[in-house]
Amino acid sequence: MVSVDYLFEPIDHDTVVDSVTEQIEGLILAGVLKEGTKLPSERDISERMGVSRPKVREALKRLEDSNLIAIRHGEGSFIAPLISAAMSPALINLISRNQTAFYDYLEYRRVQEGFAARLAAERATKLDLERLEAILVNLREAQSNGDDIASKKNDIAFHLAIVDAGHNAMLIHMMSSIYELTQKGVFYNREFLRSIDGTGEQLLDQHEEIGRAIFTRNGAKAEEAAHRHIDFVETSFRLGQDQQRRELISLKLFALQRGEE
Repeated sequence: MVSVDYLFEPIDHDTVVDSVTEQIEGLILAGVLKEGTKLPSERDISERMGVSRPKVREALKRLEDSNLIAIRHGEGSFIAPLISAAMSPALINLISRNQTAFYDYLEYRRVQEGFAARLAAERATKLDLERLEAILVNLREAQSNGDDIASKKNDIAFHLAIVDAGHNAMLIHMMSSIYELTQKGVFYNREFLRSIDGTGEQLLDQHEEIGRAIFTRNGAKAEEAAHRHIDFVETSFRLGQDQQRRELISLKLFALQRGEE
């Protein structure tokens, strides 16, 4: 559950329910409250905003009716699925199995991540930069420890943090859905990513390069570094798939020869 501190502002005008609703809607639109996030309790919200609990309850009911939150009795209120439901499981599975569609996905990411990195260099706040630096520290530790699970987790977190630091609501929601698929294992193959970079050091260096450009407020360099990173990912996947195809052919030839003996 997110902390209530600094999240909501006191209400000081007549349309109390409208104001509570609008504040939460604004936080959802800005990407502060992402899908699946648990809202603070009615009591916490009412105390922070300085309004009665019945007014908060009414606002939450209005948000539920708008399909923006899901109220689970006994558990609390959660931000409802928003963008990720745009693609059905069947379509996701089809894209993940189709090479042309997969490279379309990378092409889309290349453009959007370059744009996101440029925006982050221009717009990131002090807290945004601290978040990025903390994730880079985690990436270095994961690389040093040979921890692939932590590397994947922090890789995705790094790209998400860049998008958040760009402070563009549409980009935040669209890319969150893309990264959620990656987080679930769709479009992510660590073996293919190591086709060129056997140790993972090059991937870490690329993340460091993007980070440095953002920290120094160089939008053009940040965008170029993000493009190079996705180009590297695409090349790695192409080489990995080629190697996988050759190994399959070799396996079939070997099986055929054994059968003829």
